[in-house]
Amino acid sequence: MSTPLKTAEKNQVLLSHLQKRRSVPSLNMGGDRPDDEAIASMLEIAARVPDHGKLAPWRFIVYPENAGGEIGSYLSNLWGSENADASEDRLELEKNRFARAPLVIGVVSCPVKDHKIPVWEQELSAGAVCLNLIHAAYGHGYIGQWLTEWYSFHDGAVRHLGAGEGERFAGFIHVGTPSIEPSERPRPIINDITTTWSNPAA
Repeated sequence: MSTPLKTAEKNQVLLSHLQKRRSVPSLNMGGDRPDDEAIASMLEIAARVPDHGKLAPWRFIVYPENAGGEIGSYLSNLWGSENADASEDRLELEKNRFARAPLVIGVVSCPVKDHKIPVWEQELSAGAVCLNLIHAAYGHGYIGQWLTEWYSFHDGAVRHLGAGEGERFAGFIHVGTPSIEPSERPRPIINDITTTWSNPAA
């Protein structure tokens, strides 16, 4: 007869982090870029998510430190070509999309089609990767922000940023050192969004 595993002890440090987790806007990130060892560790942690069927229906794209200007020029030109009334401020904003934080990692959702595991479940797993990556960044002493923005849903931009046919970006995780304290925002009242199931046939 097997011996039951010991119940994990309460981890107050982890609970405190989860209870107070907040993003910092990428505009308020600076500092040094995490080194390759830290990035590899973050990705390993990010990949430890529920994954029904063991499909790993997601992958990562790490954008090089010097790629921000090139990507920004592409996005700015693309926005300008499709929005004739675009202001200089808006075009400048687009130029800086990938230069705001020291590190940007794309999380690509690449579900396995025609599989018994529904695509929806696979996409949820990719979303879990994004959040896990934010927690991993925090564990390494950084802060993270999960962004999508318009270029996550633009066919041309998606291809330029590295997603293939049948893939889409679950998000871009911006990682850096915060220059401001994270501010709190209103949260849902748990009792307002929680019910206890009862048998509808009873």
